Amino acid sequence: MESQAHSTKELINTQKMLAEKVIKEDQFDKIEFVAGADISNEAFKPEKPLYAAVVVLAYPEMELVEWVSYSKVTDFPYIPGLLAFREAPVIIKALEKLKTRPDVIMVDGHGVAHPRKLGIASHIGVLTDYPTIGCAKSVLVGTPDGDLPARRGNYVDLIWHKEVIGNVVRTKDNVAPVYVSTGHKVGLDTAREIVLTCARGYRLPEPTRLAHQYANLARKGGLTD
Repeated sequence: MESQAHSTKELINTQKMLAEKVIKEDQFDKIEFVAGADISNEAFKPEKPLYAAVVVLAYPEMELVEWVSYSKVTDFPYIPGLLAFREAPVIIKALEKLKTRPDVIMVDGHGVAHPRKLGIASHIGVLTDYPTIGCAKSVLVGTPDGDLPARRGNYVDLIWHKEVIGNVVRTKDNVAPVYVSTGHKVGLDTAREIVLTCARGYRLPEPTRLAHQYANLARKGGLTD
């Protein structure tokens, strides 16, 4: 799916097909380990590798258990709305290196809060069958249902075409919110609760915050797993 030979129309059809397989309800017994996944790359340099990092943290303690990275040059271009076709294969390769199996994976990006209800978190979830959560830093589609109070723990629904597609969640007092949505096999209420449990004094919850740091360090050559 990385080849540019695939037309945009074919890729959109693939997204719609995968979106039909998304499960929006909890399908796990308990959570002992939460993973975070993110990508780092040099902007506007398509010839450079993508660096994926996955961290595994004990839940709810948020103690680091394991981290892995994987890098690859991809020929798939950056296309808005189709980012998962570029980045998901690299994250999935990193996941395959884990010795500790996470119960839930939090991805820096959207789940069903996407034009075709298949952001990168849902894309990865359906392809791997892991329960996943989308936790993004900006809106892709949708409008917050009202004003969001400034205190940590508050949230409002994210609405698109009169449907709740996610939550706008305040993870720290007076700091910009994050945008939480179901990825796969995790209900929205549970996804929000997990994100808030994992938020420890920063805007980003620990799984994606640390994955972001490790991906950047891997790209800069500062870490090897």
